[in-house]
Amino acid sequence: MCSSDLPVRTMVFPVFAAWAATYGKVYNGDEAVLREQVYNANIEWIQQHQAEVDFELGANQFADLTIDEFAAQFLKLKPQNDAKESYLGKHTFSGADLPDAIDWSTQSAVSPVKDQGSCGSCWAFSAIGALEGRAAIATGNLQQFSEQQLVDCDHNGDQGCQGGLMDTAFQYLQGSSGLCTEDSYGYKGKAGTCAEPSCTVGLEASAITGYKDVDATEEALQEAVAEGPVSVAIQANSPFFQLYSKGVFSSNLCGANLDHGVLTVGYGVDGDKKYWKVKNSWGSSFGEDGYIRMLKGKGGKGQCGILTGPPSYPVISSAVTV
Repeated sequence: MCSSDLPVRTMVFPVFAAWAATYGKVYNGDEAVLREQVYNANIEWIQQHQAEVDFELGANQFADLTIDEFAAQFLKLKPQNDAKESYLGKHTFSGADLPDAIDWSTQSAVSPVKDQGSCGSCWAFSAIGALEGRAAIATGNLQQFSEQQLVDCDHNGDQGCQGGLMDTAFQYLQGSSGLCTEDSYGYKGKAGTCAEPSCTVGLEASAITGYKDVDATEEALQEAVAEGPVSVAIQANSPFFQLYSKGVFSSNLCGANLDHGVLTVGYGVDGDKKYWKVKNSWGSSFGEDGYIRMLKGKGGKGQCGILTGPPSYPVISSAVTV
């Protein structure tokens, strides 16, 4: 929480009709009345609670949802892991000197922000983001890979729009026909028939040698992120997270009941606050152009459990070519 001497913000929000038009929201019948009531309640909640935090809240695309509706639609991570066949051990901090800041999204290792829609496929976007980043660093060529391939084809404990886990996705792809390109196997936002055999392979399965989990310490995660993007799991079922707009997110209302998969693409310092830069999969209208900066250095399990998933990343063969 923040001290009582925070500057007072003047907060002006659009009326419901203007907000709905901005986000292309169309409702049928009584649904419009209900959504307006929820929207107004969320605006009132923001006005009541903004002074408690020093990041900004806002009327984003989720402002017409209750927290329970938001969690049911978008937070589908299933934090169980049976993917031990591909497990290459734990990344522990080596003691090496690390850069003070890094941002892979500015170094041609992170694709544009994507949107999972109402499908609970956060796990697929997190896994694909880590694969895109690590492959780009290994090859010098950033490609966009297919989340839909995982949604449709990965039944290695993962359940498409009903949730999954990044580690099991890495194991599935290691034994697949290869990682499909986004262009050849585009995202539909719902599960369908597996089209992996007819896609264009952007990364051979043999290039994925396995995955590593990251030790649950700030230093280990910092070292892993300094090497490339890392998949992380967090607890996001908080109205502060749902209505986040910008700034370094810090809240005690989330613990380590992990329900959402995202991608850590860097870290840095803003004033006196250290942060993790996290790529989300809710489109560019969420947060800071689709990203959220989360407090780094909180200790324990990390902000919203970011250290406890455990974080993980795929290991790409140094001999891979594209």
